[in-house]
Amino acid sequence: MNTAVTAPPYSEPRSVARVTPWQGWWERKRWLLITAEAFVAFVSCLILPFLVRGLNVNPVKRTGAVSGLAALQFRFTALGILLIVAIIVSQRVASGRYYKVVTRLSAASVAGLASGFVAGGTVIALLGTPWPISGTYGDAGSLATWAHSMQHGLPVNKAGSVYPPLPPRTIALWADLFHDGNTLYAFKDLQIIGGAATGPLTYLAWRLHLSPVWALAVGVLPALSLMDTFKPYGQTTLLILLPILAKCLQWLHRIGDASYRQILILSAAFGVTFGLIFLTYSGWFVFSALGTVAAVGILFPWRTALRKGLIFVGATGAIFLAVCGFYLVDLLRGAGTKDQAYGFDAYVDPAFFQLWRTDMPGPVTLWPPPGELGGVGVWTILVFLGLGLALWLGFRKPIVITFVCFFGSAWLMRMWFASKMFVTESVQLWPRTGNQLVYTSFVLTALAIYLFQARIRTLWSDVSARFTDGTARALPGSKSAVIGAMVTLMLLFGTMASSISDRYMPSDENTYRKLTYISQTLEKVNGKCPKYAPKGKCVSLDPQWRKMLTDKK
Repeated sequence: MNTAVTAPPYSEPRSVARVTPWQGWWERKRWLLITAEAFVAFVSCLILPFLVRGLNVNPVKRTGAVSGLAALQFRFTALGILLIVAIIVSQRVASGRYYKVVTRLSAASVAGLASGFVAGGTVIALLGTPWPISGTYGDAGSLATWAHSMQHGLPVNKAGSVYPPLPPRTIALWADLFHDGNTLYAFKDLQIIGGAATGPLTYLAWRLHLSPVWALAVGVLPALSLMDTFKPYGQTTLLILLPILAKCLQWLHRIGDASYRQILILSAAFGVTFGLIFLTYSGWFVFSALGTVAAVGILFPWRTALRKGLIFVGATGAIFLAVCGFYLVDLLRGAGTKDQAYGFDAYVDPAFFQLWRTDMPGPVTLWPPPGELGGVGVWTILVFLGLGLALWLGFRKPIVITFVCFFGSAWLMRMWFASKMFVTESVQLWPRTGNQLVYTSFVLTALAIYLFQARIRTLWSDVSARFTDGTARALPGSKSAVIGAMVTLMLLFGTMASSISDRYMPSDENTYRKLTYISQTLEKVNGKCPKYAPKGKCVSLDPQWRKMLTDKK
């Protein structure tokens, strides 16, 4: 009997990745990486507004506005190229040891630069004038008036009593610190800073779920399409509320794995966060309420961790009420207040939510525009297909479940309020549900792409494993995919941000451009006209505004 043992074929030993002290230090100090991402994102969002603050252009003239947009695009592109070069270099230097860190920080920087571009556009649109977008008129005037009342300890009017208190209080504080109490001048600063912070805040909210580049694609890209620097807090609260709420529900689904101490810490973190968002803008809580209840019912650990689940939900709710309960009471008292702001979109087919024209739509012919499939356009078809694909590939994933519930909630609330509009003679802000529908459908489409590529990679790995002769070709590596994704996202961010910025370039027409034109043609508190007022002429400032803005405590 032959007992000889055949030796296995020789193969090269696998290379063992050398863990350096530097890498180990970062792993042990992971919170420093998170802090570094946040720091880079927030610093980056201020770079473009800072670089264009002294630009030599007249935004009231169209040539000046175009030059300003081009100057922004040039700076954005140059900075983007530097970031992409940094990623490429990090792949090749020191055996790619620093690649992951550089990619994280570069993605955070791109998130800041994207919204910083839009904020920079606002800086250009308001060059030469101290007034915020819309000057003393509309919501800007109302917020400034409420902030002034808070400065002096005076009661606000009925509308102000049911308005989220954090924005006017922030304006009042900023005015006292930097503008000698002038709340309108302070609001201009906060429009720019708030708009710039939209990208970093959204990016960090989505980093709770996804890797850096995917956080840009799934979270920041849809967010940029909704960005608005007139009242940036309104959109920003939507953009961060939904992913944070989805994370909360994800924790609820697996709360059985957490200790009671962890449950209390999580409850405190989520309760305080939701409370602060509610104090900033409460409308999205109304539109998301049904979806949240549905998602809780689906994801609650009824059989595995009933007690812990109840403690988590109860503690989070209690802390939420402790933070914002006083405002919730005021809001409920004013629940009978009618919203009769019949803007353009209140007269549009409620099933059409893809574009919100606001109450300053400009020239309009046929609206909604005719679509290719029964009046429905290609974009709507694609996002509905994306929603279906996300459900197919991620039917059991909490993030997919929650965003489908948020979409359904906004859709039902939209139809409910719109169906009551004739009888109640009130709008109740139902057109604004379109923002949530656009955001959630866009996110679900992006999640579908994310889940699809993950499924393809898994399938390809399984197929490749069956070929032992090396004939199966591997998919392109993740490093090259990161470069391609970053280039694509930079181009999308740059063009989208330019379009959004152009929307606010001053012009005397019935669009949002009128708002900055007002700012450029309104007399300053000192009696002089803004630098770029046409022919040096401007509208006189109302004496009551002059008195209020110069009134000292």
